[in-house]
Amino acid sequence: MNKKIAEKYLPPDGKSGYTPQYTKRGAKYSPKKAIKSFRDLEVYRQTLACSILVMKYILPELEEQKYPAYKQITECTIAIPLQISEAHGMRFDDFDTAISTLEISMCGCNKMIVFLEQAAGLYKEELDIGLIEDICNRYITVRGKILRLEKSWKKFKASPRA
Repeated sequence: MNKKIAEKYLPPDGKSGYTPQYTKRGAKYSPKKAIKSFRDLEVYRQTLACSILVMKYILPELEEQKYPAYKQITECTIAIPLQISEAHGMRFDDFDTAISTLEISMCGCNKMIVFLEQAAGLYKEELDIGLIEDICNRYITVRGKILRLEKSWKKFKASPRA
């Protein structure tokens, strides 16, 4: 991996670059945009972005190195945003299946972290470790957001509607 990729995704000090949203602006409350489709879900957009980064920058190098879990990483990174979109589509029809699908996507985030950290350990010289750490941090963050989305859906389902 070249340093241009790392410079694009990491600040000059080489750390992950993650800054929580609440520290970027004042403590003003502003409601989020209404969700009209799964494409409006922040967790979908973030997992899709992680998937694209993995597919574009990590997988070509792993394929070249003949990494044994190459196919599993490919399937897992694609599956996470797919599961989120499926869960959004099922939540009014089969709520319990939608919730379990969200939980499966959280497990997928954990799997991706394990795959990426293992690959980083095996191929330190060939892979951009800073980029892998950034992607892992994104998966950790989005996993918590998926959990909060699940709780929000449960709360919405439990609340009486007129």
